[in-house]
Amino acid sequence: MDRKPAVLFLCTGNSARSQMAEALLRHRAGNSFGVYSAGTDPQGVNPMSIRALQEIGVDTSGLRSKHLDEFQGQVALDFLIAVCSAADRNCPVAVFPGVRRLSWPFDDPASVQGTEEDRLGAFRRVRDQIDARITGWLKDEPWKKPS
Repeated sequence: MDRKPAVLFLCTGNSARSQMAEALLRHRAGNSFGVYSAGTDPQGVNPMSIRALQEIGVDTSGLRSKHLDEFQGQVALDFLIAVCSAADRNCPVAVFPGVRRLSWPFDDPASVQGTEEDRLGAFRRVRDQIDARITGWLKDEPWKKPS
């Protein structure tokens, strides 16, 4: 592959899981990938996503909620990684033909009720789960394997 592999993380609201995945892959892999995130129904970036990322030193500048349509025909993607089941079901395969689709469903931290500490705890837990999944994926080097 002559260019950097491009990865799009997809979620419904593009407010928590996909935002964290975008920032974490960029943090872990540096400039080795084109990294993006989008939603099927973007809702704006959840401030707790930003807080959970910044707690571990991850740069959150430039994160914004985006619709999946921004990427159709605009970015040559290698991987589309759905981080929630609903987005995985609602994104037709034909939207990005030839892309390698992965499903990494995580619980939605934004749906957790309770105190601020309860809610932040959910964001931290999901952040750490996403980080572990990305770290393992990077070690596996799937972009170097034939499709």
